[in-house]
Amino acid sequence: MELAHDRRGSGPPLVLLHGIGHHRHGWLPVLDLLAEQHDVITVDLPGFGDSPPLPYGTPYNVETLGRAVREFWTRLGLSRPHVAGNSLGGYIALDLASSADVRTAVALSPAGFWSRPEYAYARAVLRLLRLAVRADGLPALVAGTDEGKALAMGLLVARPGRLSGAAVRAAAEALRDCAGFEETLDSLAWVAPPAPPKVPVTIAWGERDRLLPRRQAVRAARWAGQRALLLRGCGHLPMSDDPELVARVILERCGDPR
Repeated sequence: MELAHDRRGSGPPLVLLHGIGHHRHGWLPVLDLLAEQHDVITVDLPGFGDSPPLPYGTPYNVETLGRAVREFWTRLGLSRPHVAGNSLGGYIALDLASSADVRTAVALSPAGFWSRPEYAYARAVLRLLRLAVRADGLPALVAGTDEGKALAMGLLVARPGRLSGAAVRAAAEALRDCAGFEETLDSLAWVAPPAPPKVPVTIAWGERDRLLPRRQAVRAARWAGQRALLLRGCGHLPMSDDPELVARVILERCGDPR
């Protein structure tokens, strides 16, 4: 299926995957930094952002979303690109690394390393945020002031005041309108960590992640067999909090695939 995407830069291909309820434009703060060394493709997952939903009868889960992404980059003529993902996109990136469909993978606060209570908490927060942004006119209202930005994005970013009003409004609208939200969220209830990676991976976690608290990084690091990187001063969407730091983490992994 065709997926909405943007492409910038030149060099080894690098595919960027967003989290649940988010969209490809969440990567804009780091896009130019990465495009200096890579052919960067940001993509909206099926049923999110500007991408169409999965075909009728196809369930939403990490397997079907990952398969759609693989088919997408194959149609672009890519083979085993580097991949980086955030939250749900981070889990998909690690799952692709477990099947060696990518050269390297970077996961920023990946989903799937939670306890049952931690999943229940994240699910409740995401559903409350979606309920809030579905109120008429709220996306435009919250984007206008620093207080509104903190209300809308404070659980997801550590420094909501750095976001532009347009970025907050677009994120709220993406969460409000995504067709794949509920089924994807429900599918994560019993998801297990992926199989061990077959390619080099990096796991990094926002120090101030309020959606998936950083204690989950310990489990992710144990799965990867290496220490997780702690992103100082960053929340669940570190691309917005510290673009230079996030770009450096991704570029170091892509440039050193050992």
